[in-house]
Amino acid sequence: MAESVIRLFNGGLKVPPPLTLYIHLPWCAKKCPYCDFNSHAAQSLPEAAYIDALLLDLERALPDIWGRRIHAVFFGGGTPSLFSAEGIDRILTGVRTLTQLLSGAEITLEANPGTVEAGKFAGFREAGVTRVSLGIQSFNPRHLRSLGRIHDDTEARRAAELAATHFDTFNLDLMFALPGQTLAEAMVDVDTALTFQPPHLSAYHLTLEPNTPFGHAAPPNLPDDDLAADMQQSIEARLAETGMQHYETSAYARPNHASRHNLNYWQFGDYLGIGAGAHGKLSFHDRILRQMRTKHPLQYMDAVAQGAHIADARTLTRDDLPFEFMMNALRLNEGVPAALFEERTGLPLIVCTAALERARSRGLLERDATRLKPTLQGQRFLNDLLELFLPG
Repeated sequence: MAESVIRLFNGGLKVPPPLTLYIHLPWCAKKCPYCDFNSHAAQSLPEAAYIDALLLDLERALPDIWGRRIHAVFFGGGTPSLFSAEGIDRILTGVRTLTQLLSGAEITLEANPGTVEAGKFAGFREAGVTRVSLGIQSFNPRHLRSLGRIHDDTEARRAAELAATHFDTFNLDLMFALPGQTLAEAMVDVDTALTFQPPHLSAYHLTLEPNTPFGHAAPPNLPDDDLAADMQQSIEARLAETGMQHYETSAYARPNHASRHNLNYWQFGDYLGIGAGAHGKLSFHDRILRQMRTKHPLQYMDAVAQGAHIADARTLTRDDLPFEFMMNALRLNEGVPAALFEERTGLPLIVCTAALERARSRGLLERDATRLKPTLQGQRFLNDLLELFLPG
């Protein structure tokens, strides 16, 4: 068995990639109709018991990351800002005690405008959070109602002001192609966001995900594809005027403010995922492993206590790796050095020769032997580009 796994790689991984930590806090005040994340409306929040499970989960995972430094931490959800500042402090104290968390590591916490106030943001900062990501989605009250958000436009502006006051780096999340949204309204959202001078801004196209209320019954008056494309191009142009770099499909940042945790994803780095339903990717000398924790939070807490909280663990095969790598790396508009493929997969880039040539001949990938970089056409039609790397 070990011999067959080792043959998946070109002599094995010589150096493990950077490692980050993802912590899933799965509760939210209300489930939004477009959301397919593993999140659950909180009737009551078993904060202390869940943190006990998180820290035990982390402790049980230590043999898989022994000796490796953690470069960034990301609290995702759900709505992590539902947790108390004291709870976040307790988690981070445990992380510092159990792992080699780098000094100066970026620590991000997702927050929703309806769940924060000045004291809470100050407490998060004191606990060690260095960056917040605010799920604004829109500053238009009509669009917030259509998305089922719990906050209104006044709370959105107040939360953005608080983020700018308490954090040197923060992100504002916006969505476009919303029900009944015009191009002018989409641009008002962007211009409003820019008044808070965010170092990072994310702009996502509303997607109708399966197994969500919007996926089962699409809301009326959705912008057509042409209008949505106009919105995306206008947003990109407006943010470029302000000096923000469009560095990833949906992400824009000022210099030195790109999300370190997310960049590590896109560069096919490693991440340990703890918490209910958390996913992780861990590299060893002879294999790359993807994991998923037990999904439902109450079941997860019970499973951790029994040491049975890994719901799925899968070793990536030689055939999986080209698509797995490209699915991440080609989301970056500047791509990655070609040498990173072998460094992160253990395979020579020659295994992708046919797919790379097809991508270049179709104008989806730059003709640069030293870099794997999508063309503008490749960025616009990313799914078409990625399909070329699927296992045959």
